[in-house]
Amino acid sequence: MSALTVGHDPGQSWDDLVQFWEEMEWPEGSKVEIIEGIITVSPAPATHHNLIADRIQRRLYSVIPDDWGIFQTLSIAVPSRLGMFIPDLVVAPVPLCGEAENHIPASLAELVVEITSKSNARHDRISKPAAYAVAGIPLYLLVDRWAPEGATATLYGEPKGDVYRPLSTAKFGEAIKLPAPFDLVIDTSEFPAD
Repeated sequence: MSALTVGHDPGQSWDDLVQFWEEMEWPEGSKVEIIEGIITVSPAPATHHNLIADRIQRRLYSVIPDDWGIFQTLSIAVPSRLGMFIPDLVVAPVPLCGEAENHIPASLAELVVEITSKSNARHDRISKPAAYAVAGIPLYLLVDRWAPEGATATLYGEPKGDVYRPLSTAKFGEAIKLPAPFDLVIDTSEFPAD
């Protein structure tokens, strides 16, 4: 199943767009994001997608400070890119997240993880990293199950403007290292292959 986009008035303000996103009744279990000013409704992720998120989350819990959390349904806002995203995983300080009602500024995140699905691969490869870089999120891990060259995990960092520098790439079956403050090796051989 692919993603559905919801039309909007191009002249609509960011606040009006967010209000519409917050107040509309969306299909239960769906993932609703604003990507480049367009509301995108995606079906719930498949089992392999969730298993990969679970493997990464378990590893991250062993290295993050007690006052940080790992969130699977936390919305992060990048108004300058007309984006309201729900990454597969967000690592952010709990006290700062606790102050928010519906979303947090993306700049509070220490790491975001996106796991591609066939229907969203382009967003995870292009639109979202540009927004995450603009927000200054230090690390972006893209687990690309549908990469043309085969399933890979790529870690991006050192954001400048709307561009990240690729720090390392691992084919599924290899390890990828997250630098400080995580200092964590993730073994992608634990990820289910499609």
